[in-house]
Amino acid sequence: MASPIPLLAVCGSDGTSLLCGPPQCEQDSALYRDSRPSKYVTFSRDGTLFSWCNGQNVIVVKASDCSVVSTFDLPKTTQLAFSPLNSILATWQPYTKTQDCPQGEANLQLWELQSGRLIKALFQKKIDSWCPSWSGDENVCVRSVNNELHFYENNDFSTIANKLHMQKVSDFSLSPGGSPSKVVVYVPGAKGAPSFVRLYQYPALGGLTAALANKSFFKGDKVTMQWNNKASAVLVTASTEVDKTGASYYGEQTLHYLAVNGETAQVQLSKSGPIYDVAWSPSSLEFCVVYGFMPAKATIFNLKCDPVFDFGTGPRNAAYYSPQGHILILAGFGNLRGQMEVWDVKKYKQVSKPQAPDATLFSWCPDGEHIITATCSPRLRVCNGYKIWHYTGSVLCKWDAAAGAELWGVCWQPFPQGVFPERPVKYQAAPSQLGTTQAPPAQAYRPPALRHLPATASSKLHEDEPPQDLRPGVSGDKSLSKSALRKQKKREAKKVAKQQEAKPEPEPEPQLPPVPVGNSTPEPGGGDPDKKIKNLKKKLKAIEELKEQQASGKVLQKDQLEKIQKEKQLLKELQDLQIGQ
Repeated sequence: MASPIPLLAVCGSDGTSLLCGPPQCEQDSALYRDSRPSKYVTFSRDGTLFSWCNGQNVIVVKASDCSVVSTFDLPKTTQLAFSPLNSILATWQPYTKTQDCPQGEANLQLWELQSGRLIKALFQKKIDSWCPSWSGDENVCVRSVNNELHFYENNDFSTIANKLHMQKVSDFSLSPGGSPSKVVVYVPGAKGAPSFVRLYQYPALGGLTAALANKSFFKGDKVTMQWNNKASAVLVTASTEVDKTGASYYGEQTLHYLAVNGETAQVQLSKSGPIYDVAWSPSSLEFCVVYGFMPAKATIFNLKCDPVFDFGTGPRNAAYYSPQGHILILAGFGNLRGQMEVWDVKKYKQVSKPQAPDATLFSWCPDGEHIITATCSPRLRVCNGYKIWHYTGSVLCKWDAAAGAELWGVCWQPFPQGVFPERPVKYQAAPSQLGTTQAPPAQAYRPPALRHLPATASSKLHEDEPPQDLRPGVSGDKSLSKSALRKQKKREAKKVAKQQEAKPEPEPEPQLPPVPVGNSTPEPGGGDPDKKIKNLKKKLKAIEELKEQQASGKVLQKDQLEKIQKEKQLLKELQDLQIGQ
């Protein structure tokens, strides 16, 4: 049976439309198009329903034939969300007060899709975490209310089935999938006490003893919590708004790991700087972190928080796994040039390196073969449009907004896991009339005075680190600890130094005979043997420091290397002077 073709929803100032999926993404006469502008569109989790608000109504249609399921008179709606089994549509509009209603109106509404009946109207003043979180089977629903978590069961919103009340619950995240449901909560620190994150399994919510895992830390003004697909572990990125050391404009970030079996750990990152992105693999067995001052590093870790593969350094700030988990794209968007690195994560081999400048949106197609990049308003109000790519770097489709028009967003129709099987990774670019946008090899800037000379490592602004496979047993030194690797680098540096010493050195310049000691006065500045010995010892000490820097991996300048080569000559001079005394 042939795989289905995903739809692409496009919304902008010209209206909302559903397009037939890749590779061309063209408008089909059977698909719906609303000429009224809409900024708020969404698919259901299984992709069978599609909804949008056009400023007059909220409309829900079937994605297969665009037949209308329900229509709601909600012109002020700004957020939409389906429950996992498509039984409820949640809508949110900004909270307002009027003279007739000084306490305000309930702005979070839950609607039964089949009948169009309003199930519950709730107050939700802030847009942050506006939508209630459902378990995959809709047996549990939870929302945050005044530092408490309210739990509802079986979509019965007339009764609060359970509550979790702690000092000040600032954020929470419900695990994906069905029962048993887990919830991880975050409580910020106060008055010198650390912040902490606790993981519970519903309905056992009775304090610290009932927690499956607990992790406390300082330097955490806010957190981002990400579950893996199997709901067996959660990653918590803790960040502060201000870095008190002044080292980073982005504040400080730390990454913590919590598992449902009680294991906790802080993920150790090998480069200082901000954490730009964290992404779980769909297999739930590993995760990728993009971190460090530019050029940033990207590393894959296993569930023991040990590094598995290091992609080296590069201009990147985001990581995206394909839905099947066999391809990873490292990208640099925002204030970077839009370079994308496509990797086969089974062979750890780079597939392509396309470039999408000015992209503000990136998304994988559910088929695991295509991606979309878009330039959307209001982030950028010029050059709005989107491109459909094959992961090998070929541009298959390009659309640009008309003059004066704006593109507000694009999104793929989701599909349940397993609908699109994993396919073998291709390394040859897919055929396309639009060609590829492989980024040309970037060269470091060199001042005009150095351009006639051959390029040397010391003329680069940054030393690019190459990728490293850190799996034990793959190569000889990858299974060593950090201290063992450091010692091994020192041994290799000493070996190189010995090889340089073995080379024939230029004959030393003939030395003048020593000044006879007598009534004659010594020459000013250098005739005193004690002063010569002192100067020679000072030079030898400087050479020892240079050799230590070279052993630690630092690239030395040409004059510094020449100093190291003179060590043998200086030692001979020192020995002659000491014998002469």
